[in-house]
Amino acid sequence: MSKKSIGIIPARYASSRFPGKPLTVIGTKSMIQRVYEQTIQSNLDAVLVATDDARIFDAVVKFGGQAIMTGEHKNGTSRCIEAFERQATPYDILVNIQGDEPFIQPEQINAILQAFQVPDTDIATLIKKIDTLEDIENPNIVKVVRSKAVIKDVYNALYFSRSPIPFVRDGDRSEWLERYTFYKHIGLYAFSRNFISNDYPKLSIGILEQQEKLEQLMWLENNHTIRLLETMITTPNIDTPEDVEKALQWLQQHPQLSQ
Repeated sequence: MSKKSIGIIPARYASSRFPGKPLTVIGTKSMIQRVYEQTIQSNLDAVLVATDDARIFDAVVKFGGQAIMTGEHKNGTSRCIEAFERQATPYDILVNIQGDEPFIQPEQINAILQAFQVPDTDIATLIKKIDTLEDIENPNIVKVVRSKAVIKDVYNALYFSRSPIPFVRDGDRSEWLERYTFYKHIGLYAFSRNFISNDYPKLSIGILEQQEKLEQLMWLENNHTIRLLETMITTPNIDTPEDVEKALQWLQQHPQLSQ
């Protein structure tokens, strides 16, 4: 029997760095509409926006999307889980799709679903090869090291860090890309119903997450396996108002998404 999956897009209005970010217009559409319309092209069985703000809820309904009002949450993951648990349909997989990824590609979502073909998969996410030394040294780009392949193209995460990992001891830093293939984390997550129902409520923040401010370290520190799949796709995300201009430039280079 195939597993049923739902994609949930957490969206809040009161962002400290960029208030009202989901409703920011990029070209002819709001960011939340672009995320939603890209997501529904994937193999997911359903797509839903989870928000605590009526303005976002109304905007989603207006463009024909599905939305649900949630309570206040400390992060997007817990908001998605509330929405997931309130669904009448018992979905097997929850895909947490970042609300600031207006050009997310359906192929990325389809790829992450492949991880659940591997037995005992509870958490999955994406990685991409790093091409520049600047990205390796940028603390805002999360690096990840992976295990040998578990099966086919699926790996396990060994660690995530804002620091360059692994540290290449021999040779000059300018030679690092020649000596090792570095990967960055793409923040698209998928969770099994088993993890959400039985494990997530028991989790406690550990010292690793406190130091690096990376939620996925809480899962590793609590002995949960994170599956990794590699993607070749990179699209711009929107963290600050300044990023909107970059997104508009990217949109000009990809006119098929401008409608």
